[in-house]
Formats: sequence, structure tokens, C-alpha cells
Amino acid sequence: MSNATFRVPPPENEPILSYAPGNPERADLEGAIRKMRGEQIDIPLIIGGEEIRTGDTGTAVCPHEHGHVLATYHKGGAEHVDMAAKACASAAKEWASMPWEHRAAIFLKAADLLAGPWRQVLNGSTLLGQSKNPFQAEIDAACELIDFFRFNAHFMRELYEEQPLSSPGCWNRVEQRPLEGFVFAVTPFNFTSIAGNLPTSPAMMGCTSIWKPASTAVHSGYYIMKLLEEAGLPKGVVNFVPGSGGAIGNPAIAHPDFAGVHFTGSTAVFQGMWKSIGENIDKYKCYPRIVGETGGKDFVFAHASADVEALVVGLVRGAFEYQGQKCSAASRAYIPASIWPQVQEQMVAMVRDLKMGPAEDFSNFVNAVIDKNAYTSIKGYIDEAKAASSAEILVGGECDDSEGYFIQPTVVKTDDPNFKTMCEEIFGPVLTVHVYDDAKLDEALHSCDTASPYGLTGAVFAQDRAAVVKISEALRNTAGNFYINDKPTGAVVGQQPFGGSRASGTNDKAGSKLNLTRWVSARTIKETFVPPKDYRYPFLG
Repeated sequence: MSNATFRVPPPENEPILSYAPGNPERADLEGAIRKMRGEQIDIPLIIGGEEIRTGDTGTAVCPHEHGHVLATYHKGGAEHVDMAAKACASAAKEWASMPWEHRAAIFLKAADLLAGPWRQVLNGSTLLGQSKNPFQAEIDAACELIDFFRFNAHFMRELYEEQPLSSPGCWNRVEQRPLEGFVFAVTPFNFTSIAGNLPTSPAMMGCTSIWKPASTAVHSGYYIMKLLEEAGLPKGVVNFVPGSGGAIGNPAIAHPDFAGVHFTGSTAVFQGMWKSIGENIDKYKCYPRIVGETGGKDFVFAHASADVEALVVGLVRGAFEYQGQKCSAASRAYIPASIWPQVQEQMVAMVRDLKMGPAEDFSNFVNAVIDKNAYTSIKGYIDEAKAASSAEILVGGECDDSEGYFIQPTVVKTDDPNFKTMCEEIFGPVLTVHVYDDAKLDEALHSCDTASPYGLTGAVFAQDRAAVVKISEALRNTAGNFYINDKPTGAVVGQQPFGGSRASGTNDKAGSKLNLTRWVSARTIKETFVPPKDYRYPFLG
């Protein structure tokens, strides 16, 4: 074994490619799209490195053309969770004892593969299967996932380097042990990067994981697994088990080898999982780590001194990029009456300028929402706003699911700061605005703080620095990621560690060292060089 002290190459955020007309990456992505549209692949479970086909299948479709099938995927059940748990146990000892730099090398290689030959594979799959335009796919499936791999390797080394003080005559050390058992990774449809990070950040720290991808993102999830295989990840370290939440989640949480959950999804599902963990607590070898990010009702709070042009761009981008299907998306806004006429005029014009259509047409800013269930739920909120006397639709509001699940970017104005669309998570392209009296700033701040149970992201727009300070302090617990004169979306790994509290999750900050500490259990070692030979202390003399 080498006695060198290794350092991870200093991580830098992956540059974002533009996909502008005439650029080579645009042609490469178009080629990947054509290839994927022209084939229908068969996606198995991958357990212990082996492909398993159950015959119980679902389909992966294009949300913007839901009649087009990209893949058939096989679904697992309790027996496959048990198989995956055994695969984790079989791989655990060798994986945990592998020198950390070799674990790191696997994910650094995955990052370079993704930055190179795999870039348009993941981008194309995400564009087609999750209906993301080229920019949204690029910042997610390529750049952010590359960043997770590179920065997590760097953070891992930093964590290992943190050591305690030693007094004369002894040497104190701390080692970070991987958890005993498997980590259950449950990943969402909306970010391919999150799907790649949740099972691999525990794995990088020496854990093994069972990964249940969202049923609407199995296509890109499968390509992540193939990328990890090419990077050299040993069999059984990450096990890919698609299936329904109950069919996979219930047996995983009930398994005695369950050591933790790494989750991104709905608040209701996460709370249900937490209850199940409590009910099964006597079965586990150790108390499980519970890490979850569960959504938000994210806000933009404007002051009378706000730069109106910057505010409007922040609102439109924050609310309608990726059809508002980001846990960080701007979903409610508080605008002072003194600037509202300008904001309304510019915002309505800008929203009307947004082109909507299939993701393959790179001129479309807005694409489809993910599936029929999402479409129905979002449309229901819009219909309620149309029918309510205390709300009005300023722009948008039309929905069409005949070919794809398309919902126009919609701005609702309400006089009621507690109107339903101001309080509940919608997860779609709907922004609700409440116009407040400039003289009632404190009242508006109180409404923003209390209207929603969530606490994920938020933004303040103000040029008056005293107002920035006042608003930031008043909304201190309302957002785990807070932005000043910027939209509340777009957290970058290594720059803005992501997560919120309240009903938004455990705030374990993906994209930072804080998250990695959740997947290890420290052991303190004290070595005394010359032990005492007499029990008596000096005070006894």
C-alpha cells in the first residue's frame, strides 16, 4: 500500500456550453437526440452488476410527445430489494477497505467521461425523457453532475484531513467509517444530477446503496448506471432498482441492513418514510441517517427600491425555467404597489414572448411538464385561480395535453396573501403575485414568513442596503438558500450548498462537505506512548 499523502485535483465548476447555432456541441446534441428518438431500449434492473428483467414493465416516454416511447423498463419488488441488500453486503467489506484515493479516482473518471464522450448521452436522455431544453439539460445532466463527482472527491479528502489535537505523550486520531448497511437512495425526475448524486455521495464515502430512480426518469438513470460501470465502479456498490415507491421503499426501509436514506421528493412521502423508520427502529443495527430535501414554496420579495428590469427577469427565469419543476422555483412574489404597474407591464410582455413547444426545437424556452398526474394537478390550481373572486390570471392559463403535457407559463395576481396558490407547492409554471402597500412592509414580510410551511429558497430585490438587511433578517428562517438581487434558483455545487429546513427537509446541504458527514461514522483513536505504571495520582501523596 502506498505511503504517499495524496491530494485530489483542485475542483473547478464545469464550464457551461452555449449550444448556440453553429457551435459543435449543438450538432453533437442533435445527433444524440436523433439516435435516441430512433431506438427503443430495454432497461433492466442492475443488481450486483447483473442485469435482471422481471417482465413487469413500464414505459419511458417524451413528456412533450407522450405517444413516443423511448424505453421499456423492468420494475422490481421486495425480492429484488432483498437481492440488492445482499449485493450491498457482499460488496461492502472490499469497497469500504479500498484506499480512499481509488474510490475517488472512479468518480473523477466518471466526471471526465461525462465531460467528454458521455456528455450528450446524458443531455440527450434528459432533454427527451424529462423535457428539458438544451440549456436546462446542460446545467443539470452535464455540469452539475460533473461538479458533484469532482467536488465530493475534494470534500471527502478535506473531511479525512480534519484531525483532533493531541496532548503530550499521546496521539489522537479520527477515522471516518462508512455506515454499517446500505443507504437507500430515492431520486426525483427533475434533476438528473440529483439522481446521480444521491446514490454516489454515500458510495464515495465507502457505503453501498440501493437506488430507486423516479419512474419518470428511469431513462437517464440507466445511462448514469452505465457511465458508473464504465468508470470502474465495482459490482454491488450501487444497485439500480426501478419500481413503484411502495414496492421498493417499504421492503428497503423494513430491511435490517437499512442504514440510511438519501431522498429528494415530496414532503408527504418523506414524512411517511420517517414514520416507517421509527416503526422499524428496533430492527436496525444502528440508528439510520435520514437525509431529505422535500420541496418548497419559494418566494421573491421586492422592495420599492428594486431594479425593475432585474426583478422581472428574476421572476420570469425563476418561475418558468424548466416549467417551474424545480424545488427552488419562484412560486410566489410580493411586490410593492409603487412599482407594480411597471413590473406588471414588463412581466406580462416577457411571459408572452416565451415560446413553448417540444424540447427538440431549441427555440423553445418552455417545454412540457413531466406527466399526466403533474399536468392534472397544475391545471387544477390554474382552474381554481380562474374561478376565484380574489384572484385573476394576468397572462397564460391555457393547458393542452393532446400531444404533450403543455401548460402555458401563468401569472396569477391575488389580493389574498393566503390564497391557495400563495401557500401550496404547485411544482409547475405558475407564479402568484401579491401586491402589498409600501407602508405595510412589515405585514407583508410576516405573510411571506408564515404563509407556507416550507423553507427552501427565496430572494430579495432591493437597491436600498438597509432594506436588504431588514428583509434578509425578517426572512432568516424562510429559506435555506437566500439570494440578493437574483432569482432563487441555480445553486452551484461548491458555491451555494443546497438545502432548506422547515417542511423543505433536513438541510444537509448537497454540494458541500456537510452532506458527506452524514454517510460516515467517526471513530476516535487515542494512542498513549508511555502508559502509567502506577494507579496513584500525585494528590494522594
